[in-house]
Amino acid sequence: MPDSFHMTIAGCERDLPICPLNEHLSIGAFVIFGDCELTKACASALLERAPEFDYLITAESKGIPLAYEMARQIGAKKWLLARKGAKLYMRDVFSVEVRSITTDHVQRLYLDGEDAKLMRGKRILIVDDVISTGESLQALEQLVEQAGGVICGRMAILAEGDAQDREDIIYLEKLPLFDAQGNRID
Repeated sequence: MPDSFHMTIAGCERDLPICPLNEHLSIGAFVIFGDCELTKACASALLERAPEFDYLITAESKGIPLAYEMARQIGAKKWLLARKGAKLYMRDVFSVEVRSITTDHVQRLYLDGEDAKLMRGKRILIVDDVISTGESLQALEQLVEQAGGVICGRMAILAEGDAQDREDIIYLEKLPLFDAQGNRID
């Protein structure tokens, strides 16, 4: 089985480690943490294609550097984060369940009530690093809707599996799935 999958993303060449999800399926692990060059390039490429929006939101944790960099590049003073746990400083918190393809258990995403107030009636752009099953995306959509925000777009650096066929997602590149032997599943 190959150790990695080579791809070009926003002009940056990277080798993604191939990691088994189960005995039948493996994924190319895309981790943007610590990769400033890739984060900057992806944020710029996504902003070129982004609809007009008032606020960005992402889910903790791998979308954090992307949302920050997108907000920084446009001079935004604030972007929003759905947390994996409620923090002591959060008020009027509400949450939704989410089951991510890369996590072996059901989680919750939490939104601070102050952030929810900011979203009310505003155009919200949902961003993430990779969209695969759409579970995290659906959880973010529920939070935005509960807060009274208007979803104006859904963006990701990579789309994997069935997400590649969704017409409501803007993404930069397709990330293939792999079988247990590391062969691409297209």
